[in-house]
Amino acid sequence: MKKHFQHSLFLAAVIALAAGCASAPSKFYTLSATATGDGTSAAQYAVAVGPVSVPAEVDRPQFTVTVAPNRVAIDEFNRWAEPLNDGIARAVAADLGALLGSPRVTPAAPAGFTPEYRVTIDIQKFASLPGQSAQLDAVWVVRQTEGNVTLSGRTTATEPVTGNSYDALAAAHSRALAKLGRDLAAAIRTEAGTK
Repeated sequence: MKKHFQHSLFLAAVIALAAGCASAPSKFYTLSATATGDGTSAAQYAVAVGPVSVPAEVDRPQFTVTVAPNRVAIDEFNRWAEPLNDGIARAVAADLGALLGSPRVTPAAPAGFTPEYRVTIDIQKFASLPGQSAQLDAVWVVRQTEGNVTLSGRTTATEPVTGNSYDALAAAHSRALAKLGRDLAAAIRTEAGTK
């Protein structure tokens, strides 16, 4: 009886230890559109956003967080729900659609969709500093499909992170991407106005 009790106690301790050692479940985040129209007239042209390239250190499902000026950490339990370049293209396309007042803005160009403008984005910096800021540096090109007219520019943005959560960090990145969307909308409206 005593041996059975000791065995049960040992088994309970092993189960409790295993439960304590179990890793926390991963959490998944998305980027979202945050831009709103400014009341200017709706655009009558179609825009395709992409391709988008991102730096190698952030081209992974896990959040890459900056922990020192020359050091980053990979957070295994906080992850992007989709490839980062796809998430950026989707969020920027939605921001651009809101800013231009056009439902004809899409990430990439599906079959049968002929855009008047194509946007390519090269993300130079996509830094995540939990509890501090989200930093963006992007070089972009807007190309008119007919006539091959191009406009290029650079957008830099630093958005504060309110709180220490990864939800707040993803929201700050979304706000930084809205600034990129505003710069792209201004470039497209400028080019369209010169025709």
